[in-house]
Order: sequence, then structure tokens, then C-alpha cells
Amino acid sequence: MKRKPLIGALVLAAAALLSWGCALLAGRHVTEVSATPPADFPETGFSHASFEGLLRTYVGPEGGVNYESWHADRDALAELDSYLAAIALYSPDATPQRFAGANDAFVYWVHAYNAFVIKAVLDRWPLESVTDVTATIEITRGFGFFYGLKFVAGGTPINLYDLEHDKLIRDDVDARVHFVLNCGSGGCPVLRPELPTGDELEPVLAAAARDFVADPQNVSIDADARVLRLSTIFEWYEDDFLNDLRRRGLAADRGIVDYLIHIAPPKLRDELEHAATYDVEYVEYDWSVNAFESDG
Repeated sequence: MKRKPLIGALVLAAAALLSWGCALLAGRHVTEVSATPPADFPETGFSHASFEGLLRTYVGPEGGVNYESWHADRDALAELDSYLAAIALYSPDATPQRFAGANDAFVYWVHAYNAFVIKAVLDRWPLESVTDVTATIEITRGFGFFYGLKFVAGGTPINLYDLEHDKLIRDDVDARVHFVLNCGSGGCPVLRPELPTGDELEPVLAAAARDFVADPQNVSIDADARVLRLSTIFEWYEDDFLNDLRRRGLAADRGIVDYLIHIAPPKLRDELEHAATYDVEYVEYDWSVNAFESDG
């Protein structure tokens, strides 16, 4: 039996179902905030100072978020809403004059994504997993959270999936964006309180990538079993990572291991070279909310 026509039909059916599901959710679940931008918000440019200040306060040393304390602090909740009010008014699409360069737009969309995720979790706190936020018809895991919830950026409602794929993951994507986006789950990269623009962004992205692969939960080598165990992020976005290498004129013949070697710290880089022929296994993704509670 020929399998390709059957597979093609299944793919088309799934795409149609997804499109129907998205249409069903259109206009629903738009998160609106009753707030105004910070009083000291600049007349030109775009300031992330208030949001970054909140992250410095509520993100722990291991990258988890103290949602419990944040949720209990009405002033902190109001400050987040005020920042989101600025996001709702301005964007690189709606007010391009406020964003001088590509890095300014990049940081805006990354911070907007992370702020929207935090807002969605706080609005539903306590929450065990973002996958607990479901749609009427849950077409795929996480559909209700990443497709169903909408937020406003520059006057336009957008869901998290479209923000990620339409605003950040493009043909010329710097694949390191996947190490600064946080989906509110334990398997995600940690939240970084500061993302500078201009030339100062490059070392931050390099550090984010290096830190992610240096974490044994994301990259581990079992020499006895000759297995390389990786975060599912490297499976989901493999094309982005390999295309990034090719765009930089670097080899991608060995697949994802070539990208890991490119971004890893020196010691791990050497270990990955020796493990380049190992089998690759992707570990189960941790969808539990990335929460922590301070001792104080």
C-alpha cells in the first residue's frame, strides 16, 4: 500500500482541524488590562525598565518565578499591567519609530512573550501546568494556552504561538531566541531579567545558549550507553538550529550535535566532539509551572 497519499491526507486533515479550531477561538480569551503605561514612560523609544525590575524581584537564582509572592503583591500586579498597557499601545509594527534597530524589535517581542506568559499564569494562580489551560476543543497539548489565549501588542490581538512564529522565528532567525523565550514551564530556558539592545545583546544571547546546554537536564552524555540525551527543544526547533549554522557558513553535517558544539562552553564542546556519533534521545518535556517559593 502506498503510504504517502495517506500521510498527506492525514496532514491536510490535521491542518484543517487546526485552522477550524483557531477560527473557533478567534476573538475569544483576549487578555485586556485596565491600566495606563508607567508615568515615566518615555515619549520616544520603548522602556522595559519596569518589567525588568519585576523580574529581578520575582525570578529566583535558578530562573524560577515566585508566582506566589507576585500574585499576593497588588502593587506588583498593577506594575505588570502598566507595562502590558505600554505593550498594548506600542509595537515595532504599529509604532516603528520607537524601535531604532532590529535588536530593539527583537527584545520587545521576547519581553512581550515572556510578560504575556507570566500574566496568564498569575491570572490563573495557583496553576500546576500551562497545559491545564485548555480550550473547548483541545486539538493538541497546550492548545488552550498557546493558541487560545490572546494578548494585545500595538493594538492588535495576538496569541503566543503566532507571536513566536510570526515575529521571532523567521528565515533569518538567530536560533538563540529559543534560549530566552520562557513558556512558563520547567523545561523552558530560565527567565533573564535584562535583555539589552544594540551590540550589548550579543553576549547575553551567547550566555543564554551556553548556560542552557551546560545544564545536564538539557544536555547529558552517557558514554557507557553511547547516548546523547537532549532537551526536547532541540527536537522541536532542529530546523531553526541547523539553518542558523548554514546561514553562518558553518557545517551541519552531523545534525543537532554540530549546533551544540557551536554554542557549548569549551569543556562540554570537547565532550560533544567525542559523542558526535552517539545515538540521540530526547527527554520528556517538563510542563510543570516554573515556580519557586522563597524561604523568606
